[in-house]
Amino acid sequence: MTAGNRRNDHGEVRAEFHDAVNMTPGELEKWLRTEESKSAGQSDGGESVGHASGRRIVELLHTKASDLGDDDIAHMRKVVGYVRRHLAQRPDGDVTHTPWRHSLMNWGHDPLK
Repeated sequence: MTAGNRRNDHGEVRAEFHDAVNMTPGELEKWLRTEESKSAGQSDGGESVGHASGRRIVELLHTKASDLGDDDIAHMRKVVGYVRRHLAQRPDGDVTHTPWRHSLMNWGHDPLK
């Protein structure tokens, strides 16, 4: 892939990331401090994958596009994929206080927004 193609691909991934992540850095940081956030998602007894991702998303939201590296773009791509897959599994009924919503919010997407 040439540098020009990589920049175009990175631009597309960044746009998809900003579409998928609908929480501001401040909203996400506040959410990540809650017990609901800390208990959502898969964990091996430590921090859940989603909670760790949420912390990384806050960093990415504060990073200038020109400073994003390949690892950052890869994580943005992972976030987009997760949010899309999870949204397709929306449960019936009110999702306000569900693990489904809490997990999505750890990944920067509040489905009630």
